[in-house]
Amino acid sequence: MLEIHPTAIVHPSATLGEGTQIGAYSLVGEGVSLGDHCRVHHHVSISGPTTIGSHNEFYPYASIGERTQDLKYAGEPTFLQIGDHNCFREFVTVHRATAPHGKTSIGNHGNFLAYAHIAHDCSVGDHVIFSNNGTLAGHVVVEDYVVIGGLSAVHQFCRLGAHALLGGCTKIVQDVPSFMIADGNPAQIRGVNQIGLERHGKTPAEIRELRDAYRIIYRESRNTTQALDILEQQYAKSMVIRELITFIACSKRGIIR
Repeated sequence: MLEIHPTAIVHPSATLGEGTQIGAYSLVGEGVSLGDHCRVHHHVSISGPTTIGSHNEFYPYASIGERTQDLKYAGEPTFLQIGDHNCFREFVTVHRATAPHGKTSIGNHGNFLAYAHIAHDCSVGDHVIFSNNGTLAGHVVVEDYVVIGGLSAVHQFCRLGAHALLGGCTKIVQDVPSFMIADGNPAQIRGVNQIGLERHGKTPAEIRELRDAYRIIYRESRNTTQALDILEQQYAKSMVIRELITFIACSKRGIIR
Protein backbone atom coordinates (compact mmCIF):
# COMPACT_ATOMS: atom_id res chain seq x y z
CA MET A 1 0.00 0.00 0.00
CA LEU A 2 1.15 3.53 -0.78
CA GLU A 3 1.29 6.04 2.05
CA ILE A 4 1.05 9.68 0.94
CA HIS A 5 0.67 12.37 3.60
CA PRO A 6 -2.25 14.75 2.92
CA THR A 7 0.13 17.73 2.74
CA ALA A 8 2.47 16.09 0.21
CA ILE A 9 2.26 17.10 -3.46
CA VAL A 10 2.69 14.33 -6.04
CA HIS A 11 2.49 15.27 -9.72
CA PRO A 12 -0.04 13.25 -11.73
CA SER A 13 2.71 12.03 -14.06
CA ALA A 14 4.87 10.70 -11.21
CA THR A 15 4.89 6.95 -10.64
CA LEU A 16 5.25 5.43 -7.16
CA GLY A 17 6.14 1.82 -6.46
CA GLU A 18 4.47 -0.56 -4.06
CA GLY A 19 4.96 0.25 -0.38
CA THR A 20 6.47 3.70 -0.98
CA GLN A 21 5.87 6.38 1.67
CA ILE A 22 5.72 10.13 0.99
CA GLY A 23 6.00 12.33 4.09
CA ALA A 24 4.48 15.66 5.05
CA TYR A 25 5.11 18.67 2.80
CA SER A 26 7.26 16.68 0.39
CA LEU A 27 7.14 17.30 -3.36
CA VAL A 28 7.41 14.60 -6.03
CA GLY A 29 7.50 16.38 -9.35
CA GLU A 30 6.71 15.76 -12.98
CA GLY A 31 8.60 12.91 -14.61
CA VAL A 32 9.69 11.25 -11.35
CA SER A 33 9.59 7.47 -10.99
CA LEU A 34 10.06 6.01 -7.51
CA GLY A 35 10.52 2.27 -7.11
CA ASP A 36 9.09 -0.06 -4.51
CA HIS A 37 9.44 0.51 -0.77
CA CYS A 38 11.09 3.92 -0.94
CA ARG A 39 10.67 6.24 2.01
CA VAL A 40 10.52 9.99 1.46
CA HIS A 41 10.54 11.83 4.79
CA HIS A 42 8.96 15.24 5.33
CA HIS A 43 10.06 18.34 3.37
CA VAL A 44 11.89 16.45 0.61
CA SER A 45 11.91 17.70 -2.99
CA ILE A 46 12.32 15.26 -5.89
CA SER A 47 12.20 16.74 -9.40
CA GLY A 48 12.30 15.07 -12.78
CA PRO A 49 13.03 13.63 -15.17
CA THR A 50 14.37 11.28 -12.46
CA THR A 51 14.25 7.50 -12.16
CA ILE A 52 14.81 6.01 -8.71
CA GLY A 53 14.99 2.31 -7.87
CA SER A 54 13.69 0.47 -4.84
CA HIS A 55 14.38 0.70 -1.09
CA ASN A 56 15.82 4.22 -1.17
CA GLU A 57 15.39 6.61 1.76
CA PHE A 58 15.38 10.41 1.60
CA TYR A 59 15.66 12.41 4.80
CA PRO A 60 14.22 15.90 5.43
CA TYR A 61 15.25 18.77 3.16
CA ALA A 62 17.06 16.62 0.62
CA SER A 63 16.80 18.08 -2.90
CA ILE A 64 17.01 15.44 -5.60
CA GLY A 65 16.88 15.93 -9.37
CA GLU A 66 16.88 19.71 -9.59
CA ARG A 67 18.32 21.43 -12.64
CA THR A 68 22.07 21.77 -12.87
CA GLN A 69 23.84 24.84 -11.49
CA ASP A 70 26.01 24.91 -14.63
CA LEU A 71 25.51 28.31 -16.29
CA LYS A 72 25.72 26.70 -19.74
CA TYR A 73 22.44 24.87 -19.17
CA ALA A 74 19.73 26.17 -21.46
CA GLY A 75 16.74 24.13 -20.33
CA GLU A 76 17.16 21.01 -22.46
CA PRO A 77 15.84 17.67 -21.16
CA THR A 78 18.39 16.04 -18.88
CA PHE A 79 18.13 13.13 -16.47
CA LEU A 80 19.01 11.64 -13.09
CA GLN A 81 19.13 7.91 -12.43
CA ILE A 82 19.46 6.38 -8.96
CA GLY A 83 19.72 2.66 -8.18
CA ASP A 84 18.55 0.68 -5.15
CA HIS A 85 19.15 0.73 -1.38
CA ASN A 86 20.63 4.22 -1.10
CA CYS A 87 20.31 6.59 1.86
CA PHE A 88 20.28 10.37 1.36
CA ARG A 89 20.50 12.27 4.63
CA GLU A 90 19.43 15.82 5.46
CA PHE A 91 20.08 18.58 2.89
CA VAL A 92 21.79 16.30 0.36
CA THR A 93 21.62 17.77 -3.17
CA VAL A 94 21.81 15.77 -6.41
CA HIS A 95 21.47 17.54 -9.78
CA ARG A 96 20.52 16.39 -13.24
CA ALA A 97 22.96 16.61 -16.17
CA THR A 98 23.82 19.67 -18.28
CA ALA A 99 24.16 18.37 -21.84
CA PRO A 100 20.97 17.57 -23.77
CA HIS A 101 19.83 14.05 -22.92
CA GLY A 102 22.78 13.69 -20.54
CA LYS A 103 22.55 11.78 -17.27
CA THR A 104 23.75 11.99 -13.70
CA SER A 105 23.86 8.48 -12.26
CA ILE A 106 24.16 6.90 -8.81
CA GLY A 107 24.47 3.17 -8.23
CA ASN A 108 23.34 0.97 -5.35
CA HIS A 109 23.88 0.82 -1.58
CA GLY A 110 25.31 4.34 -1.26
CA ASN A 111 25.27 6.33 1.98
CA PHE A 112 25.22 10.11 1.48
CA LEU A 113 25.51 12.05 4.73
CA ALA A 114 24.14 15.51 5.47
CA TYR A 115 24.92 18.30 2.98
CA ALA A 116 26.71 16.03 0.50
CA HIS A 117 26.50 17.36 -3.05
CA ILE A 118 26.58 15.50 -6.38
CA ALA A 119 26.73 17.89 -9.31
CA HIS A 120 25.67 17.51 -12.93
CA ASP A 121 26.87 14.62 -15.11
CA CYS A 122 28.57 12.75 -12.28
CA SER A 123 28.75 8.96 -12.29
CA VAL A 124 28.77 7.41 -8.81
CA GLY A 125 29.20 3.67 -8.28
CA ASP A 126 28.02 1.17 -5.68
CA HIS A 127 28.67 0.98 -1.92
CA VAL A 128 30.08 4.49 -1.66
CA ILE A 129 30.10 6.66 1.47
CA PHE A 130 29.99 10.46 1.29
CA SER A 131 30.65 12.01 4.70
CA ASN A 132 29.12 15.35 5.68
CA ASN A 133 29.67 18.07 3.06
CA GLY A 134 31.47 15.74 0.67
CA THR A 135 31.20 17.62 -2.64
CA LEU A 136 31.57 16.66 -6.29
CA ALA A 137 31.86 19.18 -9.09
CA GLY A 138 30.52 18.26 -12.54
CA HIS A 139 31.53 15.21 -14.58
CA VAL A 140 33.27 13.44 -11.69
CA VAL A 141 33.52 9.64 -11.75
CA VAL A 142 33.39 7.83 -8.41
CA GLU A 143 33.97 4.08 -8.62
CA ASP A 144 32.73 1.38 -6.23
CA TYR A 145 33.51 1.36 -2.48
CA VAL A 146 34.96 4.88 -2.42
CA VAL A 147 34.83 6.76 0.91
CA ILE A 148 34.84 10.58 0.84
CA GLY A 149 35.75 12.31 4.09
CA GLY A 150 33.85 15.24 5.52
CA LEU A 151 34.29 18.69 3.95
CA SER A 152 36.21 17.23 1.00
CA ALA A 153 35.79 18.57 -2.53
CA VAL A 154 36.54 17.05 -5.94
CA HIS A 155 37.31 19.19 -9.02
CA GLN A 156 35.33 18.64 -12.20
CA PHE A 157 36.33 15.75 -14.51
CA CYS A 158 38.37 13.99 -11.80
CA ARG A 159 38.09 10.25 -11.14
CA LEU A 160 38.19 8.40 -7.83
CA GLY A 161 39.25 4.78 -8.27
CA ALA A 162 37.60 1.82 -6.60
CA HIS A 163 38.28 1.47 -2.86
CA ALA A 164 39.94 4.89 -2.68
CA LEU A 165 39.64 6.89 0.54
CA LEU A 166 39.69 10.69 0.87
CA GLY A 167 40.61 12.15 4.24
CA GLY A 168 38.57 14.96 5.76
CA CYS A 169 38.97 18.45 4.25
CA THR A 170 40.81 17.06 1.22
CA LYS A 171 41.08 19.02 -2.05
CA ILE A 172 41.16 16.80 -5.15
CA VAL A 173 42.25 18.30 -8.50
CA GLN A 174 43.61 15.14 -10.19
CA ASP A 175 42.65 11.47 -10.26
CA VAL A 176 42.98 9.34 -7.13
CA PRO A 177 44.23 5.85 -8.05
CA SER A 178 42.26 2.81 -6.98
CA PHE A 179 42.97 1.42 -3.49
CA MET A 180 44.85 4.51 -2.29
CA ILE A 181 44.37 7.07 0.51
CA ALA A 182 44.45 10.75 -0.50
CA ASP A 183 44.61 13.45 2.14
CA GLY A 184 45.44 17.13 2.50
CA ASN A 185 45.24 20.44 0.67
CA PRO A 186 46.82 20.08 -1.79
CA ALA A 187 46.10 16.36 -1.64
CA GLN A 188 48.84 13.76 -1.50
CA ILE A 189 48.70 9.98 -1.66
CA ARG A 190 49.44 8.76 1.86
CA GLY A 191 49.35 5.00 1.38
CA VAL A 192 47.14 2.00 0.65
CA ASN A 193 43.60 1.85 2.05
CA GLN A 194 44.44 -1.34 3.91
CA ILE A 195 41.55 -1.35 6.40
CA GLY A 196 38.98 -0.72 3.67
CA LEU A 197 40.48 -3.48 1.54
CA GLU A 198 40.42 -5.95 4.43
CA ARG A 199 36.78 -5.11 5.12
CA HIS A 200 35.85 -5.84 1.53
CA GLY A 201 37.59 -9.18 1.21
CA LYS A 202 40.97 -8.46 -0.34
CA THR A 203 43.51 -11.10 0.64
CA PRO A 204 46.76 -10.43 2.52
CA ALA A 205 48.67 -11.30 -0.66
CA GLU A 206 46.71 -8.73 -2.69
CA ILE A 207 47.27 -6.05 -0.06
CA ARG A 208 51.02 -6.81 -0.06
CA GLU A 209 51.06 -6.42 -3.83
CA LEU A 210 49.31 -3.05 -3.55
CA ARG A 211 51.76 -1.89 -0.87
CA ASP A 212 54.60 -2.82 -3.22
CA ALA A 213 52.88 -0.89 -6.02
CA TYR A 214 52.54 2.17 -3.77
CA ARG A 215 56.27 2.01 -3.03
CA ILE A 216 57.17 1.67 -6.71
CA ILE A 217 54.92 4.55 -7.82
CA TYR A 218 55.38 6.97 -4.94
CA ARG A 219 58.58 6.23 -3.04
CA GLU A 220 61.30 5.36 -5.55
CA SER A 221 61.80 8.56 -7.57
CA ARG A 222 60.26 7.29 -10.78
CA ASN A 223 57.86 9.00 -13.12
CA THR A 224 54.47 7.39 -13.69
CA THR A 225 55.40 5.71 -16.99
CA GLN A 226 58.49 4.09 -15.48
CA ALA A 227 56.53 2.87 -12.47
CA LEU A 228 53.80 1.32 -14.64
CA ASP A 229 56.41 -0.47 -16.76
CA ILE A 230 57.86 -2.09 -13.64
CA LEU A 231 54.43 -3.11 -12.38
CA GLU A 232 53.63 -4.64 -15.78
CA GLN A 233 56.79 -6.74 -15.60
CA GLN A 234 56.65 -7.83 -11.96
CA TYR A 235 52.89 -8.29 -11.42
CA ALA A 236 51.56 -9.38 -14.79
CA LYS A 237 49.25 -11.98 -13.21
CA SER A 238 47.90 -9.86 -10.34
CA MET A 239 44.27 -8.79 -10.79
CA VAL A 240 44.48 -5.89 -8.32
CA ILE A 241 47.66 -4.53 -9.89
CA ARG A 242 46.12 -4.87 -13.33
CA GLU A 243 43.13 -2.83 -12.12
CA LEU A 244 45.46 -0.18 -10.70
CA ILE A 245 47.54 -0.02 -13.90
CA THR A 246 44.43 0.30 -16.07
CA PHE A 247 43.03 3.13 -13.96
CA ILE A 248 46.28 5.12 -14.06
CA ALA A 249 46.87 4.50 -17.75
CA CYS A 250 43.40 5.87 -18.58
CA SER A 251 43.89 9.08 -16.61
CA LYS A 252 43.42 12.30 -18.58
CA ARG A 253 44.09 14.74 -15.73
CA GLY A 254 47.02 12.81 -14.30
CA ILE A 255 47.14 11.19 -10.89
CA ILE A 256 47.81 12.76 -7.52
CA ARG A 257 51.45 12.21 -6.65
